[in-house]
Amino acid sequence: MTGRLAALREGLARQGVDGALVPRADEHLGESVPASAERLAWLTGFTGSAGLAVVLPGAAALFTDGRYMTQAAAQVDPSLWQVRHITEDPPPAWIRATAPAARIGFDPWLIGEEALARYTDAGITMVALDSNPVDAIWADRPGSPDAPAEPYDLALAGRSSADKRADIAAGLRAAGQDSVVLSDPASVAWLLNIRGQDVMFTPFALGFALLRADGRATLFMEPAKLPAETRAALGNDVACEPRSALPAALAALRGQTVRIDPAGTPAWFARTLREAGATVAAGPDPCLLPKACKNPTEQAGARAAHARDAVAVCRFLHWFATAAPAGRQTEMSAAARLLAFRAEGERFRGESFPAIAGAGEHGAVIHYRVTSESDRTIRPDELFLIDSGAQYLDGTTDITRTIWTGPGDPPDVLRGRWTRVLQGMIAIATLVFPQGVGGAHLDAFARRALWAEGLDYDHGTGHGVGAYLSVHEGPVSLSRLAKPVPIAAGMILSDEPGLYVPGEYGIRLENLLLVQAAEPAAAARPFLRFETLTLAPFDRRMVVPGLLTAAERSWLDAYHARVRDAVAPHLDASARAWLEAACEPVDG
Repeated sequence: MTGRLAALREGLARQGVDGALVPRADEHLGESVPASAERLAWLTGFTGSAGLAVVLPGAAALFTDGRYMTQAAAQVDPSLWQVRHITEDPPPAWIRATAPAARIGFDPWLIGEEALARYTDAGITMVALDSNPVDAIWADRPGSPDAPAEPYDLALAGRSSADKRADIAAGLRAAGQDSVVLSDPASVAWLLNIRGQDVMFTPFALGFALLRADGRATLFMEPAKLPAETRAALGNDVACEPRSALPAALAALRGQTVRIDPAGTPAWFARTLREAGATVAAGPDPCLLPKACKNPTEQAGARAAHARDAVAVCRFLHWFATAAPAGRQTEMSAAARLLAFRAEGERFRGESFPAIAGAGEHGAVIHYRVTSESDRTIRPDELFLIDSGAQYLDGTTDITRTIWTGPGDPPDVLRGRWTRVLQGMIAIATLVFPQGVGGAHLDAFARRALWAEGLDYDHGTGHGVGAYLSVHEGPVSLSRLAKPVPIAAGMILSDEPGLYVPGEYGIRLENLLLVQAAEPAAAARPFLRFETLTLAPFDRRMVVPGLLTAAERSWLDAYHARVRDAVAPHLDASARAWLEAACEPVDG
């Protein structure tokens, strides 16, 4: 790592800049990136899904959020890198304090104009580089992914690409815009009804699209990735061009108004369009909201996917109840067993993210990823946190349970804290709230029981989830930092409060919720509620009934009864008997 950092500094000097940004991003600015875009991990050793490095001549810092602070401190060399909290100590402020006169280079393919403005607004001189400085020294960099794009069946998508394109195009016309650039592979996948295998855990076919106000589109994707079946499914109104055709295609938009999402589209596009004489209209990706609001077919698919996932998870929990007290399983073997149960289910296509299987102190690493080096035995009488999910052709799942391994009884202090996390999860699941409310408004409900004891957690309470797409989907999240986007019917959101004591244990409980219309009595305006999709029991040994209100106990008992009725018929006799006991009412 020392040699890599030194080589990068030498390369930056040759390019005439004092420092550079190295984001954890690819040309699509999303969370899921191919191996060829893992520049941050290659340079620093940090493997989290969110981060940014700033390299200066005399200092270097890695910035990440609360989910990854513990992981980052363990993975990077402290003699080379400072580890900073990206919201509490933002990179522009650190640069201003460390090297206020520095010229900072950036790859215009790896940062959006909105993020770039945070640096320029802080008075930092930013220099667009013609080539990526990390790529110049990464000798064994993997090649770009080349998996084929696949048609996504209308029976699963629920709406044709032509209908979706017509709706988005109508919005462009209403805004006086001629076209929109789509760089988010989730938006491209949703709009054109295609999926792919270009990145791990998320069914993306990486490419860009240009949608015009008349509903016609051009997909910029390498020809080898578009077999005849896919081209035929795209139809005559979707042209296909290689990525190398992008500059000429944008140059042809001279005199036109083109929408660019300043948060999610690389700055290269706006820069190229302006140089071509086009007018850039800043605006959100028009696919984000309709993609997030699942249609009836997608909602039905989500329920079906979660029902199958529930069988796999309950089979795993039954197995774990016997295996854990013996002390012969490890974090990796437990994650592998859960994956094996899921793989037996219909329409299973893989995990939706690497399972977070953290025993004891590893559970306190919020996005812990077990490796052969970190793998350890799951010991009797400790907490085990398992956060996992699956991709099915009809839906995406994400569930977390924190389990006492036994055979002894859990300490009262752990039970009390676990129960307060459960109370936060129930608080969100049972909310009825007016339309127009955003995720920032709901986040505090999940923290109230913890706040009463002077406790909190350093991550958001929930994120959006796609329909056989990203397990982390915008534009809505349940977080104090959430953008002011109203929650809407059809969205799928996670509900996952937690509590973490570094070096000791972590607690997180998570279900996925589907937003539905509600009809409270005498409501003067439309209201919304949540339908719980996830079906798996909570560890009743960890519940302190006396902390729960009557309404909370009623919710938990009703939820467990629903889990039992839905899942038990699909289990063998032994697992069914275990599930029936696991779903007994809590003692009042």
